[in-house]
Amino acid sequence: MKVIELARAAGVTGETVRHYTREGLLHPSRDPDNGYQRYAHRDLERLRFVQRARTLGFSVAEIRDILAHADQGDSPCPLVRDLLASRLPEIRARIHELEALAARMEQALSAWKAMPDGTPDGHSLCRLIESFPEPLGVASHDAESQEETP
Repeated sequence: MKVIELARAAGVTGETVRHYTREGLLHPSRDPDNGYQRYAHRDLERLRFVQRARTLGFSVAEIRDILAHADQGDSPCPLVRDLLASRLPEIRARIHELEALAARMEQALSAWKAMPDGTPDGHSLCRLIESFPEPLGVASHDAESQEETP
């Protein structure tokens, strides 16, 4: 198969196939007549595997490691479990951070409904953002300067 044929069969773009080839996830042969890359059915299977792994959040480097284990005849399953087990708490923490961000955004939008738009005047850039309370534990530069002044 040519690049575009593999791409169509897998439902991706030709550039995706080229990218995964450059990353070493696919191993095409060269057509001796024209030098084009030729992909076999096993490349289609690998490409579909890569797509599934990407939907589970694996990076290209991690997928490369998983495929290397499999190519050597070793089961990559323990590695896969370990990677997901270590990643899941990070993902949950990120979700928590994003939920907190969404709450702050909703709070800001609600507070800003009645506020008029302002024009930068040398003292203010955007009154909407400047009116939003600073997070706890973050002092403004002016407050720090005032505290240092005797």
